[in-house]
Amino acid sequence: MELYLIRHPRPDVQPGTCYGQTDLGLAESPVTVAERLRPLLPQDFALYASPLARARLLAEALGTPLLDPRLKEIHFGEWEGRTFDDIGSAIDAWVDAPLDFAPPGGESPRQMAARAHDFLAELRAASPAPAVVIVAHGGPLRALAGQLLGLPPEHWLGLDFACGEASRLDIHEWGTVLRWFNR
Repeated sequence: MELYLIRHPRPDVQPGTCYGQTDLGLAESPVTVAERLRPLLPQDFALYASPLARARLLAEALGTPLLDPRLKEIHFGEWEGRTFDDIGSAIDAWVDAPLDFAPPGGESPRQMAARAHDFLAELRAASPAPAVVIVAHGGPLRALAGQLLGLPPEHWLGLDFACGEASRLDIHEWGTVLRWFNR
């Protein structure tokens, strides 16, 4: 299976804002981004997306997506919509346990990864189309690619998916090949 992972276009948000599952507008046109990405994608593909507008709008510009909440970005709970300066030293607990810390009322990166992995396991078990496109967010895309490439979770942050760009992984019975990243 050819797997295309696409991060949503740049959101319309002030730098330094913690936004996770906050539904934001876009700073660039999803139609323009889709037109730029289309030559990288195969003619036919199954299309899945996060239901959050910043991913959904791009997916809709590419086709008719199946929306799945397991592809949403991490939920930052009480931190949603606040600036990192406003959160202040409370963020130190996250730095100390980057995979297991959950902000008040939110989820941990490991919990977010578990739901993304559940989506992928279900997709693979359903004998997907030869090409699959997923439009989502940095967190779930890191978790999916990291698991498929056999990276330990501590190294997933090194997979820095750029906004409005695509990456391709080829999944075989014997393993996964990273064909290209952030195009």
